Amino acid sequence: MNGKFISFEGPDGAGKTSVIQQIQRELEDQLGTEKVMYTREPGGNKISEQIRKVLFDGQNTDMDGRTEALLFAAARRQHIVSEIIPGLKAGKVILCDRFVDSSIAYQGAGRGLGEKEIWQINQFAIDGLMPALTIYLDIESEIGLKRIAEHRSNQVNRLDEEKLEFHRTVRQSYLKLYQNYPERIKLIDASQPLEKVIEDVKTTIHDRFSDLFKKRVINNENDYCNCSIKG
Repeated sequence: MNGKFISFEGPDGAGKTSVIQQIQRELEDQLGTEKVMYTREPGGNKISEQIRKVLFDGQNTDMDGRTEALLFAAARRQHIVSEIIPGLKAGKVILCDRFVDSSIAYQGAGRGLGEKEIWQINQFAIDGLMPALTIYLDIESEIGLKRIAEHRSNQVNRLDEEKLEFHRTVRQSYLKLYQNYPERIKLIDASQPLEKVIEDVKTTIHDRFSDLFKKRVINNENDYCNCSIKG
């Protein structure tokens, strides 16, 4: 498969949506809209979006942790079959908002179901498919939740409403994944101004895929040409 699979991870309030939107716009300027695909988990297709509604419904407070984990895995499987594999075969750059690492951090660690156990459940779902690069946007839990309260109060879902300790546990699991898989997972400090976060993400993507975000040198410092680059 000729495409590039990049996932974006991070605790709640890390600013993934804003970062991905800007990265998508700039890649579309460089490659053309037909060569860049944004998608998300859970979701990304009709079936997985229906599962997403069940998972994030604020009334489903009595959902069992294993049920939650299995629903995420089911949504992921359909997402892979319907969107990711066809996109990779078509040679697209896929920007995916969350993937398996989220399940390991949120259900494995946060829900206390076991990180290894959640990884094993998802082996059946992903059938060996993993991102070539994972951008992990790291932020302290208190800061992330404060951002949600200030800027996303009308979009809070069932997981956002968990207690602070839950979110701290999730972040520690992410940091452990980063330490265990340094070749795939690259950490970006998401507490920085958005413009700096985006530049760091572009640098990281270019370091892995040298044909994306073409470099130029200004004043002996690496910078990026944000002009449209076709072909």
